[in-house]
Amino acid sequence: MTLYRAQVLDTPDDPFSGGVLRCEADAGLLVEDGLIVERGSFAEVRRRHPAAEVVQLPDGVLLPGLIDTHVHFPQVRVIGALGMPLLEWLERCALPEESRLADVGYARAVAAEFVGALLGAGTTTALVFGSHFAPAVDVLFEAAAASGLRITSGLVVGDRMLRPDLHTTAQRGYDEGRLLAERWHGAGHSRYAVIPRFALSCSDDLLASCGHLHRDVPDSWFTSHLNENLDEVATVRRLFGGGTYLDCYDRHGLLGPRSVLAHDVHPTDEELKRMAEAGVSVAHCPTSNAALGSGLFPLNRHLAYGVRVALGCDVGAGTGFSLFKEGLQAYLLQRLRGPDGAVLTAAHLLHLATAAGAQALGLRDQVGDLGAGMRFDAIWVRPHHGTPLHIGMRHSSGPDEALARVFALATSHDVVQVWTGGEAVVTPA
Repeated sequence: MTLYRAQVLDTPDDPFSGGVLRCEADAGLLVEDGLIVERGSFAEVRRRHPAAEVVQLPDGVLLPGLIDTHVHFPQVRVIGALGMPLLEWLERCALPEESRLADVGYARAVAAEFVGALLGAGTTTALVFGSHFAPAVDVLFEAAAASGLRITSGLVVGDRMLRPDLHTTAQRGYDEGRLLAERWHGAGHSRYAVIPRFALSCSDDLLASCGHLHRDVPDSWFTSHLNENLDEVATVRRLFGGGTYLDCYDRHGLLGPRSVLAHDVHPTDEELKRMAEAGVSVAHCPTSNAALGSGLFPLNRHLAYGVRVALGCDVGAGTGFSLFKEGLQAYLLQRLRGPDGAVLTAAHLLHLATAAGAQALGLRDQVGDLGAGMRFDAIWVRPHHGTPLHIGMRHSSGPDEALARVFALATSHDVVQVWTGGEAVVTPA
């Protein structure tokens, strides 16, 4: 047994429903076989378990591992291409890079960089857009399994309006996806997701095959894009003969509690109502929405309809892997919405980056907070001496203010240790 001593912050109860930040300045977390078996004041837990090995985590804060609900494996090398809207950015930046993953050696190098960057940013669980090439998806799952990262991912499919080398057919997409799911779904920390790229690039036949695969792989997940860009939305409606963007997925049985749709910047009330009814979650990707000029996410409308929302970094349109940056950007963009913006505190941001993601991914009984009975997925944020974050945290008036400064100022360099399932993660230098 190992007893961790630290200042611990988490949000076991949803701040959007009246929950508050839970803070213990001198907490003891007793961990056995990767599970938190006891939590309390360090002095009390130590008194009950005098033989436990003690790990001291002075200064900084211990937080739950961060949970990213939308990130693209093939795009780590194209982060930072600014000044373009979505469709131009895809054509000029993302899709040429994604084609390179046909080379499995290239894909293996990208997978190492991708997994290392996620864990280095404090992300311990992620819903990942895989590759259009099945061998590259295998390589991604292998890298995640070796690292301890909890991953839900799969083959990305499309059959139109992409580079021809990224096209598939309904039958091939089903067959390749089924084989990948047989290898990886439920293996260790890995789960399979059915991933049509977006309705723009998928015919009805291909979406129908996605629906069949989702039903044929028990407890599989479904993820795609929704209502990201106004030009995209208009084109989807034209291609599918009217109706809403959401209808394209709904008609093939792809909506449910194991569905996560990214962006949803421009939803209709009808779509929000249907998502709430079906239990669909939305991955909010604020730096990507800003960088591509997609729009200001209407968080208040999602909350009003009861649609679950979590955070995604959306690398590579997003500007990095850090969910601290995404939380800060979410806060700033809601401020810009004026009276229509949701009022966010540091507790809301931590919840969106942890427990909300766990809820969206069906893992809330395992991860998302650091209470007894949860897996020990955690990150230790300890700023370097003399940095603005170090100064700000040292002079904070309380835990809420200290946490706000983490979201305002922390980078991946301030995440000095990461644990998944009680195991310390070593990330590539």
